Amino acid sequence: MKYFPFFLQLDKLPCLIVGGGTVAERKLDLLVKAKADITILSLEFTDYILALAKKNNITCITGKYSSQILKDKKYKFVISATNDVSLNEKVAKDCSDENIIVNVVDQPDICDFIFPSILERGDITVAVSTGGASPVLARVLRTKLETMVPAGYGRLAEIVSANRIKVREKMKKFSSNKIFWEQMLNGKFLELVLAGKNEEAEVFLNQQIDEFDEDIANQGEVYLVGAGPGDPDLLTFKALRLMQQADVALYDRLVHPSIVDLIRRDATKIYVGKERDNHVVRQDEINQLLVKYAKEGKKVLRLKGGDPFIFGRGGEEIETLAEEKIAFQVVPGVTSASGCSTYSGIPLTHRDYAQSCIFVTGHLKEGKLDLNWEKLIQPNQTIVFYMGLVSIDIICSQLIKNGMSESTPCALVQQGTTNTQKEYVSTLQNMPSVVKTKKPQAPTIFIIGGVVSLRDKLKWYTANAED
Repeated sequence: MKYFPFFLQLDKLPCLIVGGGTVAERKLDLLVKAKADITILSLEFTDYILALAKKNNITCITGKYSSQILKDKKYKFVISATNDVSLNEKVAKDCSDENIIVNVVDQPDICDFIFPSILERGDITVAVSTGGASPVLARVLRTKLETMVPAGYGRLAEIVSANRIKVREKMKKFSSNKIFWEQMLNGKFLELVLAGKNEEAEVFLNQQIDEFDEDIANQGEVYLVGAGPGDPDLLTFKALRLMQQADVALYDRLVHPSIVDLIRRDATKIYVGKERDNHVVRQDEINQLLVKYAKEGKKVLRLKGGDPFIFGRGGEEIETLAEEKIAFQVVPGVTSASGCSTYSGIPLTHRDYAQSCIFVTGHLKEGKLDLNWEKLIQPNQTIVFYMGLVSIDIICSQLIKNGMSESTPCALVQQGTTNTQKEYVSTLQNMPSVVKTKKPQAPTIFIIGGVVSLRDKLKWYTANAED
């Protein structure tokens, strides 16, 4: 993070703008809105600046810049908005000497702070910055946000602000306040305000305040959420919403870091990942942690890679919760087989190649892989092995031994759906040697069947293929 974002109260805070042209105009508009105590220094001023200065009691000083002006008044920050690079650099140096923070327009390398692109909805302010890399990109992102945050959110903030004290006085427990507003801002109340039905929204809100049951609201709950194979864009809306509501989050090794970053920032995050022969936290301990935090009244997120009910041991976890009479929700995720195959251009089924697909775990138990190999080998069927990297030799040899052709195409997809995805495409006979030579790293998905031959034709996602 190049710049740390925070919102500063500028009301009556003394600031200096060096420059009186069109660039200064843009900065001046923002500072006027924030009610700062503004002084502008320039040899000349645009008509717009002069008009704004007259209307808003802004001090305009006609003259050349000198460092003495920084000593004449205790400015809290300075903006240098001229087209003279050397002058801008002098202003920046002088400010540094005087311990005054400075912004130099279009010279981010010598700025102490920068102006973000701003979206306003009443009291709601959203600031977007690219760290000075591209102001145009920041504006593009702001435009996208404009469509996502309707004007009604400004009115929403007003209603919430007007009722905050009333809600706080109603609640006996500190946690109840947060829970109440989470319910209101994710349900009917929100929809009423956004629909412009403000009076109806007020009536509904007051009804909910009167009927709110703290004891029920403060009961713990577990959210068992599938995080998908890695690409954050594959998360469901519900998954993201619950990730933002959690007090505690337990997440697996296969959950991509970019997805972990989407968990509510102030939630307690606990890594419970498992690797082969190295379980940081045993499954029974994970189950008990879910129970423990839920019984403390917390909203607990259990975030699992892929889908929690497909080789994710999600069933075991909610079994424990059910026995303990703890409320829970389960949110499906895009399973790794589907995500990785799709991003590799390999359809799991195809009218001409495969009319069925089977998911199999390749996890070794005591060095063995006890599977019904004959049943796996069916005409026009795709086989997908999860956790099959370590057992790749056994898988390939057993399939060949039990009748599958040595020339059957297969693909090993590493870190599928992410920007580090790699694909290793070969035949059943040669894949073990490919693995030995290329040394792919987990997590991987191993796809076997005629559909793999379509990859070259159907591939759409840019990855690092290795044939």
